Amino acid sequence: MASELKRLIEQVSREKGIDRQTLIQTLEEAIKSAIRKRYGAKLDLDVTFNEEYGEIEAFQFKEVVEEVTDPDKQVILAEALKLDSETELGDELGIRMETEMLGRIAAQSAKQVIIQKMKDAEREVVYDEFKGRKGEIVNGIIQRVDKGAILVNVGQAEAVLPQKEQIPREVFRQGDRIRSYVVEVKKISKGPQIVLSRTHPHFLIQLFHAEVPEISEGIVSIISAAREPGSRAKIAVISKDSDVDPVGACVGMKGTRVQNVVQELRGEKIDIIPWNMDPAKFVVNGLAPAIISKVIVDQANRSMEVIVPDDQLSLAIGKRGQNVRLASKLTNWRIDVKSESRYERQKQAGYQALLRIPGLSSELADKLYESGIGSLEEFLEASPLELEDTTRMSASSLEMMKTEARALLRKADAQRPAVEKAHEAEAEAPMEAGSNDADPVAQEASDQEEIDADPADQVREG
Repeated sequence: MASELKRLIEQVSREKGIDRQTLIQTLEEAIKSAIRKRYGAKLDLDVTFNEEYGEIEAFQFKEVVEEVTDPDKQVILAEALKLDSETELGDELGIRMETEMLGRIAAQSAKQVIIQKMKDAEREVVYDEFKGRKGEIVNGIIQRVDKGAILVNVGQAEAVLPQKEQIPREVFRQGDRIRSYVVEVKKISKGPQIVLSRTHPHFLIQLFHAEVPEISEGIVSIISAAREPGSRAKIAVISKDSDVDPVGACVGMKGTRVQNVVQELRGEKIDIIPWNMDPAKFVVNGLAPAIISKVIVDQANRSMEVIVPDDQLSLAIGKRGQNVRLASKLTNWRIDVKSESRYERQKQAGYQALLRIPGLSSELADKLYESGIGSLEEFLEASPLELEDTTRMSASSLEMMKTEARALLRKADAQRPAVEKAHEAEAEAPMEAGSNDADPVAQEASDQEEIDADPADQVREG
């Protein structure tokens, strides 16, 4: 057993790449554990591998006493003297365990340790290999589907594609080949766990890396990507070479390159957008193909108000808000899309006053404005039936809103300057006697000046 054990340690260390000293230390601990399990957990043991003879040596240490109270840790002086004639009371005596018994334990332990170490070594090799492949695309064959998760054979290891990382409505069967993105490599008790994804934005980026030589060569770069897996995606690209069109490079001749990516993603539509260092221009590009009239940037809150022609509103927002949602993810800016008519409406003082009524949303304010109610005064003057028909709210809720509107009007009136109120009172007072003697020519000139000023003001506003 001695020479056989030594040869076995040398062979496993050489063939499996396991450190020899680590293997020996693990074997010593395993044999120590096996002896304690068989003969008692309280034993004071020392187990070592004898390099010269290639065998395991185990010594049990006991205290030399006159009267034994604990047989596992004590030995009577008379017995100790038989083993060592120079021993004395209180000495620690190392008693070598029987070779025959130790040989059987060593053989069993060696087998278990070597098998376990081989498994650990293989797991470590797999972990080291895939740890460096995190962020890459791997090819595999589907082994089975377990509770929605797909188990994939990726060579030396088995990886998992969780249900949440699968493209909706995508169907695979056992034996199918599959391409996935390595999103995570974790160490668990059973070995390395390789987590795959087909929904990650970087899966899309890596597919373009494989299809577009200009990207792999570093001429064209993908700055960001946003996806709603299985439906639509957007990527922002830039070129280091002014002679290379980044969008054209990704599309390819007759769209072949982008179509290859679309097919891999089961028909997911892809918008390829030129990146721009100006955030406003980047957002405008991100909302394509919609035409943008104006962009109002709020740097502090990292948000933008985007104004579009009325006929472009649905195109800019997209189906169920998809276009603006993807553009927001792509640019990392919060985007609020509004039509030109609504933007102009919101600048009206009366509309802003309506929005101050508690419980009145912007959607309800829009409906009221479109029905001809554009101020607090008009809201109070409107009949309950008209308001119920427009807002679809109950009479009690509308009455509460009218109470709030009256309070807002009183507050606004109280805050107005006294001079302004005096001027209003003057304007409303009856004209004094003799006022009809005013020069009609001068009055006509004054009227003409106001008319002439209007077009100029409109031009400046435009």
